[in-house]
Amino acid sequence: MNDVIFDGHNDVLLRLKEPREFFDSRGEGHLDLPRAREGGFGGGFMACFAPSPGERTESPKPVEREAARDSVLTLMARLFRLVDESEGQVRVVEDVADIERSLADGTFAALLHIEGAEAIDSEFELLEVFYRAGLRSIGPVWSRSNIFGHGVPFGAGSPDTGPGLTPLGKELVRACNRLGIMIDLSHLNERGFWDVARLSDAPLVASHSNAHSLCATTRNLTDRQLDAIAESDGMVGVNFAVQFLDPNHETGETPAEAIADHIDYLVNRIGIDRVGLGSDFDGATIPKDVGDVAGLPRLRTVLRERGYGDAEMARLTHRNWLRVLRRTWGG
Repeated sequence: MNDVIFDGHNDVLLRLKEPREFFDSRGEGHLDLPRAREGGFGGGFMACFAPSPGERTESPKPVEREAARDSVLTLMARLFRLVDESEGQVRVVEDVADIERSLADGTFAALLHIEGAEAIDSEFELLEVFYRAGLRSIGPVWSRSNIFGHGVPFGAGSPDTGPGLTPLGKELVRACNRLGIMIDLSHLNERGFWDVARLSDAPLVASHSNAHSLCATTRNLTDRQLDAIAESDGMVGVNFAVQFLDPNHETGETPAEAIADHIDYLVNRIGIDRVGLGSDFDGATIPKDVGDVAGLPRLRTVLRERGYGDAEMARLTHRNWLRVLRRTWGG
């Protein structure tokens, strides 16, 4: 399992209409089990996300708590049904030992993640329930505001786009630290990022973000943010979305080399032990020469051509995620 991939973000649960679609070869979207096996993709963070009402815009509309709660419950139930129908081929992982066992025995490792905390009540009762159901990672915001904080709108510019965490958002950080739930900084604006950095006793992690110095979008991380992640011994999962890789993505093809460019930059800035993959499969437009999860060998080839050997590839593909999750969760 030297370079099997454990990935920081995908949206396949939102795409699936029925769990059985996950077992169909060459179905729609980027990710299903047959293609995952073809690409050496052993699992990752499975996002439960409540879409904003109306059409998608650069500044998505807020979502009401009841609607968000219902969306999250639907996607969690979809994952549990998928596991039940998998005949042992998919496992919900709740600790690092679960992930290691899954990567070793070829079981798809599904880590339950909530993207945008709108479903969580102000008393954090649902957070407790979700944790006991397997939740191990949460993003306080998506790219919109909620009772916990403010997400960055999509588009070019600085991630410094508004106020930081609300008082309730700061309580959410403390509650996640207490339970051992990873706090995902992707989508959070810069002032919210610094609030988490001051409050959290866990490593700082952005599960699917890139380097602002290479592509100046609000969703990417500035060098100062990257330095804070390094100081906390956290990590960044590199996002495959073309709009976060290449500022000229609308005028031409974005190659797999653009993913490697961000990996190189992050490795040089924060160290080889703090960089992984956060593909955003089924949630973004990705380079066509990767295409879908079955195309991951193309990215491996590019990275090896740039001098990453077996030990470095193991860190980038899965070991760094195991390290930071062990520090966050314990064990």
